[in-house]
Amino acid sequence: MTKPNPHPREDALSQWLASLGAPVANVAPASADASFRRYFRVVLAAPWRKADGHATLIAMDAPPANEDCRPYVRVAAMLRDAGVHAPLIVASDLAQGFLLMSDLGARTYASALDAQTAGALYDDALDALVRMQQVRCDDALPPYDDALLRRELALFPDWYVERHLRRTLSAAERETLAYVFDALVANNLAQPRVFVHRDYHSRNLMVAAPNPGVLDFQDAVCGPITYDLVSLLRDAYVEWSEERQIDWAVRYWERAGNAGLPVGADFGAFWRDFEWMGAQRQLKVLGIFARLKHRDGKSAYVNDMPRVMRYLRKAVARYRELDPLVPLLDALEDRAPDAVPAA
Repeated sequence: MTKPNPHPREDALSQWLASLGAPVANVAPASADASFRRYFRVVLAAPWRKADGHATLIAMDAPPANEDCRPYVRVAAMLRDAGVHAPLIVASDLAQGFLLMSDLGARTYASALDAQTAGALYDDALDALVRMQQVRCDDALPPYDDALLRRELALFPDWYVERHLRRTLSAAERETLAYVFDALVANNLAQPRVFVHRDYHSRNLMVAAPNPGVLDFQDAVCGPITYDLVSLLRDAYVEWSEERQIDWAVRYWERAGNAGLPVGADFGAFWRDFEWMGAQRQLKVLGIFARLKHRDGKSAYVNDMPRVMRYLRKAVARYRELDPLVPLLDALEDRAPDAVPAA
């Protein structure tokens, strides 16, 4: 009896690379993400080189049953046209779910950030964000609409509360969530709409030249202007003081205004929108991290939940319309109402 092939995708990828005619010296895992996509660094034998003169490329394996490469290809072109350093697609086989693209390097912002490097790295990321938000999106990308915002919020009760905490919400608690969700969605939808990456954070930004290299943009939508700034400054994987967050947000706000983006003339109002958008994202991320653990077997994300919860608690406690969520979070975490969050 013939044994089943334990690595059919890898074999198919190798065959596809060979069909392109490039002399491949080695193919090694480069990274994986929270989806079904995997990435491989393709080392090319001399003297063959890619467009920028280096001897490596990145191959994406995106199984068609689970992923669609077409948005990645389309958005990569949109970003590159806007002067954002996204990968150049060298070759593609959309039917098989394979892409071959330029290599933005192996050093992520997450691995490079510290007290000394943060200023320059975030300065570059803010400039890139302003360029990215000038991409016209109304006709090119799906809308970040009421239905999508609410589907994301539903991840919190469905996955974080019921599956991760094994907690059944009471009718009163569900009413509280519905009230807060309505308030958040109304705010989010009222914000000016721009290109939204949806995961613009330290694990998807590469230290590169020009800096940063931007990855994982295939889920881009047209939506609230504060969303990507929240992703960057209230990153689930790295945490900065609120003073630094505000300083960076002011720098972004000034640059965005000078570029003609609709950030408004009142930074206080912009910061409020930022925090309300953040609450939506943090509720979603808690649900996603729970789903990654319990559905996909990726338990490492649970270690980042406390950071996300700190962001959420600090934001909702500051606004009368959102503070009904505070006692619910206390109850979910089995905390006394006057307990102080851990630093």
